[in-house]
Amino acid sequence: MTASVMPTYARADLVFERGEGPYLYTADGERYLDFGCGIAVTSLGHAHPHLVEALKGQADRLWHTSNLYRIEGQERLARRLVADSFADTVFFGNSGAEAIECALKTARRYHFANGEPERFRTITFTGAFHGRTLATIAAGGQAKHLEGFGPAADGFDQVPLHDSNALRAAITGETAAILIEPVLGEGGIYPVDPEFLKAIRAAADEFGLLVIYDEIQCGMGRTGKLFAYEWSGVAPDIMAVAKALGGGMPIGACLATEKAASGMVAGTHGSTFGGNPLATAVGNAVLDVMEEPGFMEGVQQRAKRLRKRIEQTIAKHPDVLEEVRGLGMMLGIKAVVPAGDLVAAMRDRHVLVVPAGDNVMRFLPPLVIDDSHIDEAIAALEDACVALKP
Repeated sequence: MTASVMPTYARADLVFERGEGPYLYTADGERYLDFGCGIAVTSLGHAHPHLVEALKGQADRLWHTSNLYRIEGQERLARRLVADSFADTVFFGNSGAEAIECALKTARRYHFANGEPERFRTITFTGAFHGRTLATIAAGGQAKHLEGFGPAADGFDQVPLHDSNALRAAITGETAAILIEPVLGEGGIYPVDPEFLKAIRAAADEFGLLVIYDEIQCGMGRTGKLFAYEWSGVAPDIMAVAKALGGGMPIGACLATEKAASGMVAGTHGSTFGGNPLATAVGNAVLDVMEEPGFMEGVQQRAKRLRKRIEQTIAKHPDVLEEVRGLGMMLGIKAVVPAGDLVAAMRDRHVLVVPAGDNVMRFLPPLVIDDSHIDEAIAALEDACVALKP
């Protein structure tokens, strides 16, 4: 590993040369089943033919013009996201953190435009993760992310998850919005109770606040619906998506209702690369696949089978594994042994997975896996449990 790369990651000593479907390959031909998807990014697998074709076709024509001009692919992708969601309008950036930053700015600007500039604070929840910028680590509120970066950015009030009384008590005349992940990702794969999402919506409507959903990890088909909020039927006013939207191409998007975005006029926000022709060509290709009839139903069916197999494994190894939780193909396995040891044991068996908070190992497989890939992952999990048995 080279010292020229800033050492901000505890990287595994693996270098992959290529990918195909749910597999990654090293230069010497070793094959790994990728059940991490680059942290929920490559949700259609590696080198998906339709995405490759879209990228190559666009690369031959035009890469970048900036947002000083109209971008046909960006407008098409925005129309499709609007048609598929609660939203009326979309802003494109390059990452999830940028999408959250745009969401926060949109909420603050809404109140400013309505004559209440003092309303700038956002309520967030314990266990949250919203990105690595100074604003988003303040929103997440986790000490391990805030340490060493000076005073936390002002404007965030954190309350316990699923505590409606604490939520309402935190609302003041300075509150602008409520920000939540419908399924907590880094915090340990916790689906938020639909009744609590209803309570958030009710409180926001009562006090004139905006609701922001962070669907950066749980959106774009990960839970078996295009957007996780569809399971509860409780829509936000603003939503951040990224990760799987580009299938590996960096892109993020902030979706909003016309009302919520009413303060975002020319000059209030921008991005040099956001929504460029390359990124949006691939984003449109991702939607081509995910919008196919029966695609989400297939994800749901395979997710049920995967979860059942995990539950069976937990029942056989209660001294290693405790429970599985999540939605669709966003599953967290809470371990009894250190989750890091479980992640390493899976990697030793050529299955790549991702750790999370609360001593959890995440299964975030490509949405296009079949039964053979499920069998392969479960066989590795079974073997890892035997090896880690206390």
